[in-house]
Amino acid sequence: MCGIAGMVVSAGQRPPSAPLGRRMIDVIRHRGPDDDGLHCDEQAMLGMRRLSIIDVEGGHQPLYAAEGQVCLVFNGEIYNFRELRRELEREGHVFRTHGDGEVILQGYLRHGADVFARLDGMFAIAIWDRRSKDLLLARDRFGEKPLYYTNNARRLLFGSELKSLLQSTDCPRDVAPDALRAFLTYGYVPSPGSIFAGVSKLPPGHWLRCRDGRVELHRYWRPSLEAKTSLSEADAIEELAGLLDRAVSSRLVSDVPFGAFLSGGLDSSTVVALMARHLSQPVKTFTIGFKEADFSELDDARQVARHLGTEHHELVVEPDAVSLLHELAWHFDEPFADSSAVPTFLVSQLARRHVKMVLTGDGGDELFGGYDRYLRLLTLEQLGMLGRPAAAALRVAGALLPDPLGGRLGRIGERLQLPREHRYLSGVALMRADTARALHPEAGGDRHYHLPFLDEADADLGAGRSSLDRAVAIDLQSYLPDDILVKLDRMAMANSLEGRSPFLEPRLAGFALSLPESFRLRHGRGKFLLRRVAERWLPQRSLTKPKQGFAIPLAQWFRGPLRGMATDLFTSRAFRERGLCDYRAARALLDEHVSGRADRREALWQVICLELWAQRFLDATPAGN
Repeated sequence: MCGIAGMVVSAGQRPPSAPLGRRMIDVIRHRGPDDDGLHCDEQAMLGMRRLSIIDVEGGHQPLYAAEGQVCLVFNGEIYNFRELRRELEREGHVFRTHGDGEVILQGYLRHGADVFARLDGMFAIAIWDRRSKDLLLARDRFGEKPLYYTNNARRLLFGSELKSLLQSTDCPRDVAPDALRAFLTYGYVPSPGSIFAGVSKLPPGHWLRCRDGRVELHRYWRPSLEAKTSLSEADAIEELAGLLDRAVSSRLVSDVPFGAFLSGGLDSSTVVALMARHLSQPVKTFTIGFKEADFSELDDARQVARHLGTEHHELVVEPDAVSLLHELAWHFDEPFADSSAVPTFLVSQLARRHVKMVLTGDGGDELFGGYDRYLRLLTLEQLGMLGRPAAAALRVAGALLPDPLGGRLGRIGERLQLPREHRYLSGVALMRADTARALHPEAGGDRHYHLPFLDEADADLGAGRSSLDRAVAIDLQSYLPDDILVKLDRMAMANSLEGRSPFLEPRLAGFALSLPESFRLRHGRGKFLLRRVAERWLPQRSLTKPKQGFAIPLAQWFRGPLRGMATDLFTSRAFRERGLCDYRAARALLDEHVSGRADRREALWQVICLELWAQRFLDATPAGN
């Protein structure tokens, strides 16, 4: 687990600067406090920070091959590296280390860019080949590890985090209007764009070649939702049980202490149960809770921990919301408004006191249909069959009835009037279109939902067009890589902790996506087949408890510890003059929320996260090259 950064310049340009390379890796020291390395030649600079997990003594990077002509740095873990190494050794490749990085490098010498499709892991890879003057960048299938880049005819900059690129004055710093509009809708900036125009995220499942200033993008993998399994329910249960067991066991490869996040819900509990089957010592588990009972899963986690005999660690937190928000803004690099980042940071902080790596349940909701919004979408589709009169009636009822019922009915009516392909996206938006437009005149509106991942989702679906599969395809293109996995990566790495997601093991994920709708949604609940498998390992409460999520008491905070902070921000001269959000609209949202006239928690959180990001990244003075 590391952070990487670097630069490649075109022939005839000024060579990359070693001091710049040092700044680019030093600013992400939290990603790898154990070691660092830097390669610099006439055209390329590649650097890394290392968190030692596998081959602690021998895993130093950069790694070299072909008499020093090929150089590699990478961030992540390759879980099938031992199998790949045996294949390469049979073909005559000689290894000097025991880690996974050299397997990638030797695999590149044997297979070229085809090596990326052979890797089971989470990774961001940079390979500089001095023989062909090629820089290759690659990112794992689901986007567990981040990779930013910006390029022009003279040079390409890349890094695990945007802050590395910002160490160079060559990095663009103009806010991208589409990215701002997307953030005000969804609470994150979708790939492949970034908050800065001219800076991109390498999409998951892609690799990039840069040669003499020319960039080519290639997709080596895409999820398939079209072909469905013909297995019986009983056979599917056994197949899934075996795949889950193999996925978890493959993620246990580590030379350092490790554990697991445990919420007491189905996904994390299943992972912990399978870990316990493979370990001779009790699994170290970690959970946090808030004093507000509605936002605490401590009792559920304790029950699972007792059932599985784990070494359980928990913490009831009263975070300093103000100081914590400033720290979170720094680590996310882009505006990011998923409020569950707060407990994710805190549980990572707790875990890091005991271990260097944890397993998580991330990905289970997308793959097995676990989100309640999937069920709401199917209900919406049934209402849509009634036609425009139903939509109009719901909007009228929404206008006549008091909140919260009136508001819900009105929003359902609004969604029914959208084109069918946009109904799901409108339901996952954090901010209503009218609120977004009040804050930013160009935000909101139907055209805002025309985001690139719609086209990619269509390609993943093939001929399949079920509402559930379409929603899952959209989440695999956007919500999973740009929200869920960003949150895990940045909050864990902020604490120098590695997080692994067994549900994203390729064979397990492929099987889950092949399940027909009836194996995912049944009896008004998601994850039907996963529950059938997990019932052999878990207590009944873990199988039946309502989905809670990693929520925090935002509504209370904005009437308490965050109220003063929000007031100061929205009345400041900098907020008003920067103009990212209309200060009068922001103050009106706060007044409505504090008075109890409306619940504006999500919109207020988005505006605060945007402003704190702007203070840290727009107001800062750029470093030199």
